[in-house]
Amino acid sequence: MKPTVLIVDDEKNIRRTFEMVLRSAGFTARSVETGELALRELAARPADLVVLDVRLPGIDGLETLHKIREREPQQMVIMVSGHGSIATAVAATREGAFDFIEKPVSKERLTVAVRNAMQMRDLGRRVRELSDRDESRRVMVGESPAMQEVRAQITRAAPTNARILIAGESGTGKELVARAVHEASARRDGPFVKVNCAAIPEELIESELFGAVKGAYTGATASREGKFLQADGGTIFLDEVGDMSLKAQAKVLRALQEGEIERVGGTETIRVDLRVLAATNKDLPTEVAAGRFREDLYFRLNVVPIAVPPLRERREDIHLLAEHLLARYLDANGLAQRSFAPEAIQQLEQLTWPGNIRELGNAVERLAILGGSEVIGLEDLQRCGVGDDLPGRAAVAFSATSEDEPMPLTTAAVRRLGGLVAARQKFEQVCIATALDESGGNVSQAARLLGIDRTNLHKKIQRHELTDDRSSAKPEEPA
Repeated sequence: MKPTVLIVDDEKNIRRTFEMVLRSAGFTARSVETGELALRELAARPADLVVLDVRLPGIDGLETLHKIREREPQQMVIMVSGHGSIATAVAATREGAFDFIEKPVSKERLTVAVRNAMQMRDLGRRVRELSDRDESRRVMVGESPAMQEVRAQITRAAPTNARILIAGESGTGKELVARAVHEASARRDGPFVKVNCAAIPEELIESELFGAVKGAYTGATASREGKFLQADGGTIFLDEVGDMSLKAQAKVLRALQEGEIERVGGTETIRVDLRVLAATNKDLPTEVAAGRFREDLYFRLNVVPIAVPPLRERREDIHLLAEHLLARYLDANGLAQRSFAPEAIQQLEQLTWPGNIRELGNAVERLAILGGSEVIGLEDLQRCGVGDDLPGRAAVAFSATSEDEPMPLTTAAVRRLGGLVAARQKFEQVCIATALDESGGNVSQAARLLGIDRTNLHKKIQRHELTDDRSSAKPEEPA
């Protein structure tokens, strides 16, 4: 079914033109001439998108927008004006308009704006659906091929009792995978017990896992159950299992082999029926070769391996993840829902995210708190420093300019370049060259990417002697 667009404009020719353009682009279009008629039309026949003129007879476009969003908060609206101003655009954005475009509107501008709005509408629906399912914050967000493969492995392995070793960098969501396995297994009604092996002191991990009898050690004033016994009938998740001591590894291996445990200081053998899932951010074969991890335990745990991809290998999921994390944070704190501008999403997708989803979540939370716009844009990312502290970005830039060998951003490299002043000039040259490359040589666009005016950029191009084809490949846009 074709998406429906309602056009609201008091000029007949504009309504007719917009209808023709949108119908040729594959949309169903209808139109009315006033805000009052638009409200009646939407009440009778909802539309996927409203293209709304600012100046209308009767109630104007901004008031109409307010009434539309009051009735249907999720309604997508694009504002159009022949007398646009920053104040009007800001007012429209505050009322929830997705975009603001000025007349005369080209066919391409209208079509792109409508398609972007439709994509955002669809994404919003998907995010809300995910958020509705995320009551326990355990949903795995992502539709990339890498995540589809992870889900397929979970589907195949979960119904069995096979032990699973989940490998992946910190912050990739290994615990979510473990919980998904548990929820899809026959043990879903049993307990899910997580043990962070890296957070427990070596002298306490044995009692933490297997329990202890009263008086077994100083401070053991009463007998206690361990995590294995708590997980009886369900699943135990050994997170960061690569950080477990060799002594504790031997105890865990025996529990896996025999299906029974002994409390610290006790003599009674206790049978346990549980499934073991483990996760690590270490290369366990390397740890085995170095003698830091038992080979026999590795083979016991690594029956079904699942590798969770880092965020840089599933960049197509960043859009969904960012919107999902933002919606979840705003909802949890009772804040009005907001969204990301397309250019902000593009910037997030370009970052390397060494901390993976955990780092992305921290950045989104910072933007939700400190971002000043209803729609989070590039200026919010810059003001909040999102991406500024990611290691390796400047290093890549310096490496790209070295013709003989890579030059990572180190103090040695700074000295090699002639000191801080020279290094700063070199870095500026790299940034300008990169912006010219990205803009195809369009100086006006490169200036916008760099956040400086075009005249200033021209001076810097001349100073750095960047007068190759990049700066003249395309005609400049009018200022």
